[in-house]
Amino acid sequence: MSPRSRTNQLLYQAELLTHLSIADDEHSVASQMAIEESALALFELALNSLLKEVTEHARLDSHNWQRLLASDGPAVAELQRLRDTMQRQDSWLCWLVGQLEKLHSDEGAARRAVQSPSMIAVGSQLSLTEQLLDNLQAAKHDIASLRETSQEW
Repeated sequence: MSPRSRTNQLLYQAELLTHLSIADDEHSVASQMAIEESALALFELALNSLLKEVTEHARLDSHNWQRLLASDGPAVAELQRLRDTMQRQDSWLCWLVGQLEKLHSDEGAARRAVQSPSMIAVGSQLSLTEQLLDNLQAAKHDIASLRETSQEW
């Protein structure tokens, strides 16, 4: 399988996970959290695959996103473009990196919904699943243009 195909496959699988139905039982919250964290892990694998795909011409020995997207990472145009994207607070990559840091922490990324009668619900907050879907779509859009740039090489 090519890196491009693998990237597409991983993005598709992450999106599929977010559409799974959860049985309403005593395990539903834990199941939802597992799905969200699994989708994030697939999104991370897709990011690594994307980096491999768009830097093939540079013949890098590693495609770890932390190393390649670090400010002192390799000087490759596609990587600099992704670094710039990562710096924008409203970008999919900034969101993803923040979520991956949580995922790899002791706390994890998925959260139980707080249901306290004294708390006021904020209607504009999206669930992690909704955020995943939005950011997967944004990533797919950016990936298409990154691929065009990479193919010029």
